[in-house]
Amino acid sequence: MSGTLEDVRKYWNDRPCNIRHSQKPVGTREYFDDVEKRKYFVEPHIPGFAEFDKWKGKKVLEIGCGIGTDSINFARAGADLTAVELSSSSQEVARKRFDGFGLNARFYNGNAEELSTLIPEGEKFDLIYSLGVIHHTPHPERVFEEIRKFCKPETEIRVMLYSKWCWKALWVILTYGKGAFWRVEELVREYSEAQTGCPVTFTYSFNEVREVMKGYDVFEIKKDHIFPFVIPKYVKYEYEWVWYFRWMPKPLFRWLEHNFGWHTLIKARLAK
Repeated sequence: MSGTLEDVRKYWNDRPCNIRHSQKPVGTREYFDDVEKRKYFVEPHIPGFAEFDKWKGKKVLEIGCGIGTDSINFARAGADLTAVELSSSSQEVARKRFDGFGLNARFYNGNAEELSTLIPEGEKFDLIYSLGVIHHTPHPERVFEEIRKFCKPETEIRVMLYSKWCWKALWVILTYGKGAFWRVEELVREYSEAQTGCPVTFTYSFNEVREVMKGYDVFEIKKDHIFPFVIPKYVKYEYEWVWYFRWMPKPLFRWLEHNFGWHTLIKARLAK
């Protein structure tokens, strides 16, 4: 890890995550519909992990809402949503999304390592949700320490962190590092996102997940998601699978995702 929090903020301000998932004018309903369609087409496991409808009438805290794709679905399902986002550029787009669809949420712009300086003291949530965010902050352990302050005994934490032992890390090492396995942390950080140069990216084994989440009962942990598309075509909104995945039987591809996927999906509660 080499970047500072301000480096992270600038990185996501310069290009919010998924901002180029549509060619329509940013901020229009058509733009947001395209963004959502593409996100869940490429990462179809997300709705099943979030279970948006389960949280109707419940208080949900989302850490790192980005431009609000999951956020809007929690709100549509009837959740009472609070969303925290470091990037002001991302949050501005998320607010436009909510305004455009006539939905409400409480938005806080700030650092998840200092949640208790953002969210009113005494707030408790039924779900605390964070997808692909906490591994991009310089001190992820501080975020998990802060999360505890907003939990009831029955609060559920659902978090996605990047996987250490995964297909993507191997692909990055072979494609960009020419097999330099000793540079894995640097290479994965550099190429973890659609835009290169991410200043902070941590990856975790299952044991390391439990270590960074000390004080939590991790009652479910699994892997999912391998990106199968030819990148030069994908950026042109063409969805052709790379040749070795295209000819692979689908059950074998799903086995690879569940054993070497990039996304570690975690469900936890406070330890008793």
